Amino acid sequence: MESTFLSATILLLLVTDPLGNIPIFVSALRSVPPHRKAFVILRECLIAFAILLLFMVFGNRFMDALGLSDVSLQIGGGVILFLIALRMVFPVPEGIFGTTPAGEPFIVPLAIPAIAGPSALATVLLLVSRDPGRLFEWVGALSVALATVAVVLVFADKLQRRLGERVVIAFERLMGLVLIAIAVEMILKGLRAFIVQLP
Repeated sequence: MESTFLSATILLLLVTDPLGNIPIFVSALRSVPPHRKAFVILRECLIAFAILLLFMVFGNRFMDALGLSDVSLQIGGGVILFLIALRMVFPVPEGIFGTTPAGEPFIVPLAIPAIAGPSALATVLLLVSRDPGRLFEWVGALSVALATVAVVLVFADKLQRRLGERVVIAFERLMGLVLIAIAVEMILKGLRAFIVQLP
């Protein structure tokens, strides 16, 4: 499962889930004045980008400091991705990320965990740990993915009205199914690597 710029961009788009986040953003920004909505969305996207970029650049050092291996990250990231994808396919009343504080959102729940959630953090760490020599390529993929997320979410209200709530939900379920398949592949690849390392 060799990663390319295109496949990394698509994977980052799937884990940041802009279409699936439309209902979350619309709900969280309902009490925010209309003239501030675009500013809040762009601010949250920039915060999420900065957090993911930090994990991407310093991910290997972070893993070394904690004594984590690529195999544990592969399996752990796959498990987290699988659990979040399950909530996308089978929604719960409190939403994908549970209950959130009231008021104008700042960092939580939009930047974290809606965009830069556990699955996105695990994905950027995994990309760099697999091929650290292509760091600039992964940063480019992250930039394209987060720019797309920002554009989609700035027009979240219009998209939800144009597409309809059922179409948005259908897209989210479809993304969830794709993420489940990616998560299972990550777990299986991690288990294969673990078995190979056994004495």
